[in-house]
Amino acid sequence: MKGEYCIGGASFLSAVAILLLIFVHVGQISTATVPHGVSMATLNVSNYGNALYLAFQDPIQGLYADNASQPLGQGTGLRQEYRFGLYSYCAYVNSSAGSCSNHTVASKFQPYEAITADMLLNYSQFSAYIFDGSTFGNSSYLGFNSHVAYFFLLLGTIFASLSLFVGVLRRTFLFFISAALAILSTIFVLIGAAIWTSLVKKAESVNTMQIASGIVTGMTMSYGSGIYLSWSAFACLAASIVPYMISCCTYRG
Repeated sequence: MKGEYCIGGASFLSAVAILLLIFVHVGQISTATVPHGVSMATLNVSNYGNALYLAFQDPIQGLYADNASQPLGQGTGLRQEYRFGLYSYCAYVNSSAGSCSNHTVASKFQPYEAITADMLLNYSQFSAYIFDGSTFGNSSYLGFNSHVAYFFLLLGTIFASLSLFVGVLRRTFLFFISAALAILSTIFVLIGAAIWTSLVKKAESVNTMQIASGIVTGMTMSYGSGIYLSWSAFACLAASIVPYMISCCTYRG
């Protein structure tokens, strides 16, 4: 019976991890309720206009868009908030109304590119001067590493699924395979979650960056719920390894 309990526990933990990772993958693929609530990173730029005014003492007009249906990346104006997922990012003019970019496998995390593509030319030129040399403005660094992190999370999801499906077949030698797959999925999810955590942490430097003496950017970068879900999935996968390994020794089927 001990083997039966271990199988059930390992399968439950693997299933929870897979469900969490599915939520991570669907984040920001649309503005629907569930995808809207899940992102890897969130950037609020609602106070950027005020910061520019304080720094340059010029009226700030045409910086923001009011129409949520306008396409992104066309210089039609900044939205209030940008949320970044694994396949696309979405931008919102308020808490719910927004639009999303085109879907791309392993979408790159490039917040500077996302916001400047929505600005009029004069504001994007100001921003290029402000963020030149900053980590936030280093789109190649953030984009490359987030691209790599996606594949670790994808492989982690695949191996976690295989571990669950192989484990339910209930053969002693298959539990070795399930344990090995669980270990691989744990490692891959760990690496993917760690990379994303590091990238957002570095991008958070924009929160305290000054565009003039005593005047910060007015932008707020923060972790999205997808990162917390990724770490939770890692914990479940790590916990599933032990019962899978115990099942190898105790199951008699």
